[in-house]
Amino acid sequence: MIMAEKAERRHPDWIKVRAPASPEFFRTRGMLAELKLHTVCQEACCPNIGECFSHRTATFMLMGDVCTRNCPYCAVAHGKARPLDPDEPRRIGDAVARLGLDHVVVTSVDRDDLPDGGAAHFAATAAAIKIARPTARVEVLVPDFKGVHASVETVVRAPVDIYNHNIETVPSLYRRCRPGGHYELSLDVLAHAKKSAAAIGREILTKAGLMLGLGEERDELTRVLRDLRAVACDILTLGQYLRPSRDHLPVVRYVTPEEFAELRIAARAMGFRHVESGPLVRSSYHAWEHVN
Repeated sequence: MIMAEKAERRHPDWIKVRAPASPEFFRTRGMLAELKLHTVCQEACCPNIGECFSHRTATFMLMGDVCTRNCPYCAVAHGKARPLDPDEPRRIGDAVARLGLDHVVVTSVDRDDLPDGGAAHFAATAAAIKIARPTARVEVLVPDFKGVHASVETVVRAPVDIYNHNIETVPSLYRRCRPGGHYELSLDVLAHAKKSAAAIGREILTKAGLMLGLGEERDELTRVLRDLRAVACDILTLGQYLRPSRDHLPVVRYVTPEEFAELRIAARAMGFRHVESGPLVRSSYHAWEHVN
C-alpha cells in the first residue's frame, strides 16, 4: 500500500477519461437544465458523465442538491436542505419519456430532515416514471432511511425493479469515511427490502456498491462481500475512489484493473448475479446491463 501523498501526485493512466464533446452530451445536459433536474453525474463529479450523457442516460438526483450529511468522500454540497418540490417526480417522468430510457436510475441526497427520509418522494417518482414510460425498468439508489423499516417498505411497494443501497466501504473505515452511516444498519436495509418484497408477493433485485482505495484490506473486503450475499444481495458494483478536492479524503491506493478483474471473478463465485468491477465503475455505470 502506498502513501496517500505519493498516490495523489497523478492519476494512473487507467483512470484518465476524455473530456465530453459529443452533440448528444450537450443536448442531454441542456434538456436536464431546461427541466430543472439534478443528476448525481453532475453533483458528484462522476468521471463517466461524458459517456453516459452521450448515450442519453443520466442518474437523476431527487430532493435537491444539498445533503443533510457531510461524508468526507462526497462532492455533493451539504447543509440545510430546501423543501421538497412536489412537481419533481412529473418532470423526471417527462425526462425519461423524452430520452426514451428503458432503464432509469433515481437516487437522492440524504434527507434526514424528513420524517420518512424521502421514501414517499422516491415512490412518487417511480410511479411517475411508469406512467410516462410503462416499459422502463426503475432502479432506486436510496439512503439508509436511518434504518426505518416503514420507509424501506414505502419504496418497495412502489413500482421499482431494483433496490440499490451502497455499503460504500468496509466497517473499520466507517467512522472516518461515513460517520453518518452504520454498517450493520445498511445491511439490514438491504435484507428488509428483500424480505418485505417477498411478503407482498413481489420479486425485486437488491444491489450494493463499494469504493476501493480508501485504505481497506483485502480480507475486510471479502468479509463485506460475504455479508452482502448473506442478505441475498444480487448485484455488486466495485469502483475506485477518486478525491473530489483537497478538502476531501485522500486516495490511499489506486487499485489496478487486474485486481478489479480478480474481485469480479471472486464475487461471481460467491453467487452474485452480476458484478461490475473496474476503476471507473460507479453505482449506476452500465446499470441497464445489470439485469440481463
